[in-house]
Amino acid sequence: MIAEKIRKLAPSGIRQFFDLVLGMPEVISLGVGEPDFITPWRIREKAITALEEGYTSYTSNKGLTVLRRGICAHLQKKFFLKYNPEEEILITVGVSEGLDLAMRAILDPGDKVIVPAPYYVAYPALVEIAGGKPLLLETSDREDFKINIGHLEELVKQNPKAIILNYPSNPTGTTYTKAELKKLCRVLAKKEIIIITDEAYDELTYQNNHFPVAAFDKKIRNRTIMLNGFSKGYAMTGFRVAYACANKKIIEAMTKIHSFSMLCGPILSQVAATEALRCAQEVTEMRQEYKRRRDFMFKELNRIGLACHLPTGAFYCFPSIKKSGLSSLDFARRLLFEEKVAVVPGTAFGEKYGDFVRMSYATSFDNLKEAIIRMERFMSKLD
Repeated sequence: MIAEKIRKLAPSGIRQFFDLVLGMPEVISLGVGEPDFITPWRIREKAITALEEGYTSYTSNKGLTVLRRGICAHLQKKFFLKYNPEEEILITVGVSEGLDLAMRAILDPGDKVIVPAPYYVAYPALVEIAGGKPLLLETSDREDFKINIGHLEELVKQNPKAIILNYPSNPTGTTYTKAELKKLCRVLAKKEIIIITDEAYDELTYQNNHFPVAAFDKKIRNRTIMLNGFSKGYAMTGFRVAYACANKKIIEAMTKIHSFSMLCGPILSQVAATEALRCAQEVTEMRQEYKRRRDFMFKELNRIGLACHLPTGAFYCFPSIKKSGLSSLDFARRLLFEEKVAVVPGTAFGEKYGDFVRMSYATSFDNLKEAIIRMERFMSKLD
């Protein structure tokens, strides 16, 4: 009764592991990637007021005009990046829906998509669901999990239709400078490969300013699908509101699918998002606190023997657990049951990452300090 490609699809390695956590008392979770901050009051108040004023209807398939115009103004002001709000912006139900729409809009059966690994769990799955074939591009901690140009050039020879670039990255926290992105784009330009960027963590960049690939020039912009949203930087995960920016033809195709499946994003969430674009101060305060936690985790993980590169964005550490002598799954299971600290096995993000685990520092500083105490105790038992 079930389609073969769905039957063969592996379940999410993150959710599969965290079924074990449910109902366990006193667990410190460094697992699910969700801000621990409550959505800023100004945003919540806007949604409450909108509900009281009777905003309960559908919107245009593309989303509220005021929100699309607000996003365009935001991108213009921050990145000097211009989009037409009537033809080149689509409001989606989270970045995940935007990615699904992008895959289905551009892929024919058998089309190949480069997926850098370690990857967010949805990427290869959504490529396969859309009938495509993922081409995994392995990265290593020796290069801070950044794409190796030589490896990219080899995969480009296989004539892929697209590449997914996620930066800052989930699960590694790695991001790219403008100069590094330019080198990648030069390689991708040889075959006019479509660039799909997941920039959901752009507001959580700690070292250099975030730079969108689409901002390079008109040619690159015309073959880039930029996905972003409000979940991570604005602490609005439950609102499920995001957006896709691309050329008119791609947005038309994505909107066509969207209109037959999701129809439109929730109106209250869209209204709330219009206010979120004015919350630069609140975003800055959250980013500063994440950076404080990042600095602590980076220092302490390396001190206790879990070698970790410095994450330059998002809210994840991706340390090596090689010193423990355990696989990532055994490490995560034992740490959970023996010390009640939940992390995600590295194999959830690619089968070759069994020497790593993902830890989210989107939790309180006190929780992080206690988690380090427990992990240090756990590591001492393995010596």
